[in-house]
Amino acid sequence: MENKEEDVKVGANKFSERQPIGTAAQSDKDYKEPPPAPLFEPGELKSWSFYRAGIAEFVATFLFLYITILTVMGVNNSSSKCSSVGIQGIAWAFGGMIFALVYCTAGISGGHINPAVTFGLFLARKLSLTRALFYIVMQCLGAICGAGVVKGFEGNGRYEMFKGGANFVASGYTKGDGLGAEIVGTFILVYTVFSATDAKRNARDSHVPILAPLPIGFAVFLVHLATIPITGTGINPARSLGAAIIYNRDHAWDDQWIFWVGPFIGAALAAVYHQIIIRAIPFKTRA
Repeated sequence: MENKEEDVKVGANKFSERQPIGTAAQSDKDYKEPPPAPLFEPGELKSWSFYRAGIAEFVATFLFLYITILTVMGVNNSSSKCSSVGIQGIAWAFGGMIFALVYCTAGISGGHINPAVTFGLFLARKLSLTRALFYIVMQCLGAICGAGVVKGFEGNGRYEMFKGGANFVASGYTKGDGLGAEIVGTFILVYTVFSATDAKRNARDSHVPILAPLPIGFAVFLVHLATIPITGTGINPARSLGAAIIYNRDHAWDDQWIFWVGPFIGAALAAVYHQIIIRAIPFKTRA
């Protein structure tokens, strides 16, 4: 017993638990900017991890549409605003699901769950064109399947009555209003994604990668609070496409371009702002 206690004392002295804090903790951590992803990576097509990541994006987007569209249906089906979760509940459903799904899939696919996020990260050369296109296809397929399952639960009558949770510009607003809301809303989301997943911050602050899903989910929540009355809040082309395909009515398709052009412009602006203004990193090209 005495020998054991002596071993513990020696070990405690030899391997001190004291940790540097503040600037001292940052100064001894080397950071090197990761190289840009290649534009084309044919070798990815032979890797199981590539397909596993695509499947993760499909399942995550499927679950995202399933929960969020069902929430929209439930709010619309209630007899009064007081008897449902209301707009705040819808915003929480979208933001909460993004928080949970990003947390679950970040280590597999990066947890994009949104073609606009994928597009923004591609522009910043965080992933190859091959992977970006594959992600976007899988996200759209997952969204279509998720919206389809909701229609199966709700039945044609209620689903049609509540417009399938599809996105379109609300009456009283112009197409320009809707486009502007989608651009700014997606800018907020994608800028948050860049900030929350910044490799330099991860190197200096170990808690950042653990907390990354939280600000991303909150960004989605806050944008929904602001823009649900305008467009129903897209900021995710897969979400808008999935609901439009299953609902399949003219007024959903008339505004569909807004929910692709707006998010992609917003994502591009966020990528430029974060990479060039905030981080002062040029957009490098690599074959």
